[in-house]
Amino acid sequence: MIKQLWPHARPYAKWIGAGVCCSAAEAVFELLIPLVMADIVNIGIASQDQGFILQKGLLMAAMAVISLCFGLGAAVCSSVAGQGFGANLRRAEYEHIQDFAFSNIEKFSTASLVTRLTNDVNNMQMTLMMGMRLLVRAPVMLVAALVLSIRLSRQLSGVFLVAIPLLGVVIALILTRANPLFRSLQEKTDALNLVVQENLTGIRVVKSFVREDHEREKFAKRNHDLRDTSQRAFGMVVINMPVMMLIVYSTIIAVLWFGGRMVYAGTLPVGDLTAFFTYITQILISLMMVSMIFMMMTRSIACARRIVEVLDEVPAITDEAAEAGASVADGSVDFDHVSFKYSAESPEWILRDIDLHIRSGQTVGVLGGTGSGKTTLVSLIPRLYEVQEGTVSVGGRPVKAYTMEHLRDAVSVVLQKNTLFSGTIRENLLWGNPDATEEQLWAACKAACADEFLERMPDGLDTDLGQGGVNVSGGQKQRLCIARAILKQPKVLILDDSTSAVDTATDAKIRSAFAHELKDTTKIIIAQRVTSVMDADLILVMDQGRVAAQGTHQELMKTCGIYREVYQSQQEGVSIGG
Repeated sequence: MIKQLWPHARPYAKWIGAGVCCSAAEAVFELLIPLVMADIVNIGIASQDQGFILQKGLLMAAMAVISLCFGLGAAVCSSVAGQGFGANLRRAEYEHIQDFAFSNIEKFSTASLVTRLTNDVNNMQMTLMMGMRLLVRAPVMLVAALVLSIRLSRQLSGVFLVAIPLLGVVIALILTRANPLFRSLQEKTDALNLVVQENLTGIRVVKSFVREDHEREKFAKRNHDLRDTSQRAFGMVVINMPVMMLIVYSTIIAVLWFGGRMVYAGTLPVGDLTAFFTYITQILISLMMVSMIFMMMTRSIACARRIVEVLDEVPAITDEAAEAGASVADGSVDFDHVSFKYSAESPEWILRDIDLHIRSGQTVGVLGGTGSGKTTLVSLIPRLYEVQEGTVSVGGRPVKAYTMEHLRDAVSVVLQKNTLFSGTIRENLLWGNPDATEEQLWAACKAACADEFLERMPDGLDTDLGQGGVNVSGGQKQRLCIARAILKQPKVLILDDSTSAVDTATDAKIRSAFAHELKDTTKIIIAQRVTSVMDADLILVMDQGRVAAQGTHQELMKTCGIYREVYQSQQEGVSIGG
């Protein structure tokens, strides 16, 4: 894991080095102070030499100030390095996720990816910040204090032969139990975030079905699971402190007992015993620091593994086979005996032996029942998924021959789920063409029949949409998404049931605008209404992952029973409604 994470910390190597040196220097100066204090007691007070006491007192004060300065330097360096490392790691993880195919994203839940980008990275940067200080300070203080304690009294230092191994055993036992708990803690956090995300995203559905109580119960269960796991994990950490304090105070009592007897016997000066007490405290505090570091590292290791899982995930779709300089010449689309399934291990094919040719500039309608493979079929054109068998070509070349940037810039998709981002309508439309003029924006809106409601809005294109476009209706969202796609002036325009929320008259206007504004663009329209595609140059009828029939409206009415049945049922519905 260090190998994968170190490149993100390398730009701050100088800050890390400076912080480590400052921490070590701070510890050294702190350790020298008790020696000066021992001289004051043994020499200055014993001889009542005020000049000596004042001289050594000023030296102690100077050492304390120098130690403070090094401590401040260590704090600044650790803060810069920690925050910088966190920012680099977060950016690397986010940018890598942008390269994921849908199949990669589906491997991790959205809530889990959010937790890994925020909570897990925060833990990692905190570990670096604390580690830079404590991982240096604690060992330096521990080793140096032990050496100085043995120098003061080898006999009295024997108490550490019992205290230190005992502390080591306690730390090892706690870490062994805490490690799996911290891994579970991060997973429980993922589960809780998933419930919150789904609830807030689908709040309208929750309220319309009066399922608030059900959602509260779901949240309460995940929340209690997280609480219980947190209590167990941090309960192990909390046990660490009282056990350590018990060992610390037991050691102090032992030193008081044996040290007092040595002072009484005249084999140990009082000043040395005072300094020895200071070193005992520093040694045991150092051990407590080490245990805290290990606790923190136990959790950060769990977080690091989760981050590395994301960074090591190999994107399922890459540009490795792309030809240099290849660009989409026209909007022709070919499926050459294409078969597809979402998982290589799945026994069921979603699409089977699809073989068809769409000429550039054609309008193609796609009809079929739920689960017939309509959306999957069009998702293969911009290479949102990779086919297992056969070849999908656009503009006369296999889609793998293009970089994803060039291919997806030439293929515009309006998905079933209309997504608008927080900001103004203008900012959302400019996703289609960042350099679009005011006239082009309004022309696209007119083609998508979005001008009808935009003209009624006081701020027009500068109207704020709110998060996810909450300030516009479903039909208005669809029209804005269509306008955004039109602005790209793509070679291929795919509408995946994207006019389902608009009335038939508006639907007809949009299709008429396509015929005039996008003459050279291949238009593939997935629809539930036959009237939305009956004027198309080619209509595909999908059934159980196959193209059951293809042709014009008139041809299919004569040759395809599925198409004829759907058309008649919808026309009867219109007649009854009339």
